[in-house]
Amino acid sequence: MAVLKLLDGTRILDLSRVLAGPWAGQILADYGADVIKVERPVIGDDTRAWGPPWWGDPADRMSAYYLSTNRGKRSIAIDIASAEGAASVRQLALQADVLLENYKVGQLAKYGLDYATLSALNPRLVYCSVTGYGQDGPMAQAAGYDFAIQATGGLMSVTGEKDGTPGSQPQKVGVAVADLFTGTFATTAILAALIERGRTGRGRHIDAALLDVQVAMLANQASNFLVGGLTPVRMGNAHMNVVPYQVFATQDGHIVLAVGNDGQFARFCELAGHAAVARDPRYAANSGRITHRDSLIPLLAGWMLGRTTLDWVALLEPNAVPCAPILDLPGVFKHPQVVARGMQADIASGGDRPMPLVANPMRFDGQRAIADQAPPGLDAQGDALRAALARQAGWPARDAAATGHTQPTEPDHDLA
Repeated sequence: MAVLKLLDGTRILDLSRVLAGPWAGQILADYGADVIKVERPVIGDDTRAWGPPWWGDPADRMSAYYLSTNRGKRSIAIDIASAEGAASVRQLALQADVLLENYKVGQLAKYGLDYATLSALNPRLVYCSVTGYGQDGPMAQAAGYDFAIQATGGLMSVTGEKDGTPGSQPQKVGVAVADLFTGTFATTAILAALIERGRTGRGRHIDAALLDVQVAMLANQASNFLVGGLTPVRMGNAHMNVVPYQVFATQDGHIVLAVGNDGQFARFCELAGHAAVARDPRYAANSGRITHRDSLIPLLAGWMLGRTTLDWVALLEPNAVPCAPILDLPGVFKHPQVVARGMQADIASGGDRPMPLVANPMRFDGQRAIADQAPPGLDAQGDALRAALARQAGWPARDAAATGHTQPTEPDHDLA
């Protein structure tokens, strides 16, 4: 099946590193944009070295972490701290629709690569700055890391086993959700700015802050506090507003029971052989189940120990009582629904076997949006890009020498 080109003709200049910015760049690449990744000479993106595990030969290996967020891009190594390197990025920005960066606030202004400078050269440029704490405020200059943002932004205060449970303490989420959500929010903002530019002819400066995103991600927990004055606390796998909605032990493991309304609770009780419990005035309505959580949950926990996890799933799922086994990663990628949906993408990488990656989750008219180009090696397309720029705008050839790379006399392909 042909690769979708929803953003065909859109060029992204990606100066970001690690996760949030590159995540946005990969989404845009999956949607068909031409994403040029600008990296430091020799070192490249920090995450190239975040292994093991590794992919590729020892001489040009890349970490699995790096592979997860750089599909579909072209790489060029440029020293932006040099005058020639900064000039090169400005030239690339003249031909770009979007620039992504996650430098500290004000750092790129030293090199003439800030929004004010580049938008004066290219008024149509959509410039997206990803930082920990935003472009202003008392912490604007502070470095922002996902772990710290999960802590400061309140997520860890509601994640983990409740106080009094042995070993309980605040917990971070197992993946860097503040980074990933920021990259996703940034992508939607970029697309909105591109749509507006179609009407106005002018770009925007997007200020994407991890802390802002993390606070927004608190969703109903934040609303419970703002509306009801309730300070949410850690509840393990239980839900503050819905009961029963948590993990239960079974005969052979654990299961998630996610009863979302009173009808589902009544069906669950009937299937479990305890229909009368759903008619008990204490438990018939969700509000009552929240009030009487401490008496209801031990009752249900006893029921759940009477069957295996798969037996409960086979009993409840066909009868529209939401539940799920808790799978490890091998189980996830063997799950028949995950397999059927094609969420593992095998991308040709020039080696003797395809590179296994996680697919973009979006489909358009039934077709998966995913770039078919493997994550690039450092400066993999640099010679061709430098040659094209030199030919088009007289970009000085000495910049290639400054970055430790030479230009070919016959480039593989043009910049455009």
